[in-house]
Amino acid sequence: MKAETVNHPAYPQHKNKVMNDYRLSKNFYQSDKILRNYLLHNTSKEGQAYMQDKLEYIGTQAAGIMNELSMLADKNGPELVKRNFTGENIDKISFHPSYWELMKIAVKSEMFRVKWEPSLQEKFNTEKQRLGFASGYLYAMSESGQYCPLCMTDGVARLIDLFCREEDRARLIPHIATNNADDLYTGAMFLTEKTGGSDVGASITIAEHVDDDVYKLNGEKWFCSNANAQLIFALARTDNDVKGTKGLSIFLLENPLPTGERNYMEVIRLKDKLGVRSMASAECILRDTKGKLVGKEFEGFKVMIEMVNLSRLYNSVAALSASRRALVEAYQFINGRVTFGKPAIEHALIRTKLTELAALNVANFYLVWRAIEALDKADTGDKKEGSLFRIINPMTKKWSAETGVYITRESMELMGGLGYIEDGVMPKIMRDVMVLPIWEGSGNIIILDMLRAFFKSDGFDTLSAEVENTASKNDAHADFLRSNLQQLKAFAENLKQLDPQSMEASAKPFFERLTSLYQISVLIDNLNTESSAWLTPSINYLTAKYKGSELGVVTPLSVDEVRAMVAWEI
Repeated sequence: MKAETVNHPAYPQHKNKVMNDYRLSKNFYQSDKILRNYLLHNTSKEGQAYMQDKLEYIGTQAAGIMNELSMLADKNGPELVKRNFTGENIDKISFHPSYWELMKIAVKSEMFRVKWEPSLQEKFNTEKQRLGFASGYLYAMSESGQYCPLCMTDGVARLIDLFCREEDRARLIPHIATNNADDLYTGAMFLTEKTGGSDVGASITIAEHVDDDVYKLNGEKWFCSNANAQLIFALARTDNDVKGTKGLSIFLLENPLPTGERNYMEVIRLKDKLGVRSMASAECILRDTKGKLVGKEFEGFKVMIEMVNLSRLYNSVAALSASRRALVEAYQFINGRVTFGKPAIEHALIRTKLTELAALNVANFYLVWRAIEALDKADTGDKKEGSLFRIINPMTKKWSAETGVYITRESMELMGGLGYIEDGVMPKIMRDVMVLPIWEGSGNIIILDMLRAFFKSDGFDTLSAEVENTASKNDAHADFLRSNLQQLKAFAENLKQLDPQSMEASAKPFFERLTSLYQISVLIDNLNTESSAWLTPSINYLTAKYKGSELGVVTPLSVDEVRAMVAWEI
């Protein structure tokens, strides 16, 4: 007997529908009301006009073909080809075609070109980071893995622009500012070694002088992300007697060399990572690898910090983008899901969870973009913004990464079993975000860096002044901001008097509380007629959380209020 399931009268076909109104965004830029409102109020009309078609393009790609390409690149990761047919060591890293299609989309989005093409760099000098990161934010909502090589590439351009000779700038920057993916040179930084890990000062790679500014590097680099890059900055020692980070110099390695010859680097193996599997992280041995000294001898760590700081900002954007995508995936799913006789979004517990995640996402968004704005201003000579960036950049990195993991995990749960299935994007997002609290300084390293910023810069004073200024302009929140700021200032004075052990242990809760207060201040600063729909309930949620909670009656937001907080148009 022929089996009948779907068409059997007892199982009418319409009852097999899982969703009754499951609609997906066709353009992430058009859907994201928070991003569009921010750019409207925080970038110039000229910048908006220039980026409009790029943002429309990347928004459509991120909502469409990039999903398929990203899944393909994730499931078909890079492979190491050690030797060719005749047995010659070639150490070639081979990628699935989807990887290169994603790279073409990145180039076309102009996330680099608006920063580094000379005429655009001059025209948009005061806002180039905000304009470039607008494209990057949308791109990373679909592809987190390749966003790491893109980060490295932008960082390499920054170091070349700041520290390399004019002839090298003129030769190399066009390969990053290009609008032709075939001409693109990508970048990497080789810092860590087996002996040290996060302790970069334990590096033992040696650089031997050859001629002029050319050196030969020998040593092993333990975690080389984007190992297939054409442009690599590597740290090495020119004098073993100068210990720690003070003895490090930095070198630009080109592969191939300007002559077209291979610059020898042996790839030992590719890292088998939990996430961001589309891009190549490797262990590499440098054997007489040619490099150019960049900057002064023994100032390599100082130069590299410029790239590390930008990488931390990219890490924050990646965390924001991935968790934003996770949240809207759950939101879109819930909007089309009917459970227990009514739309899922009408259930009080679901609305309460969405309220929490939306508030965290909103806080994440504005903190990240405040850091981006600070870099824009610092790059044009604003010393106060430079000192502010020094403290809020690690602050943003830590908070966005940890919160990004939480938002993603909770969003997955909101989708139930389907959220756990590899047919969808949620498992990939979950695997990808897990690296972000680790990369570019794990949580403990970040706390130590914030301590250094606290003692060696005016960042804390600048941040405090900004909170005080916000309080002076907003009567509704003035008492809350001022009273809690005074508590933090008092504790900051006590912190300075502690012994090193107590200081480190006490710094973590201090900086976490400082982060929370500063976020609320930043949200208040961004209130306008449209943004109040998502900012006001977020401020209320975060303020209540900061104060601490007592057991009491919880009144959930309405469906319309929750939708306004998520601020995502389908």
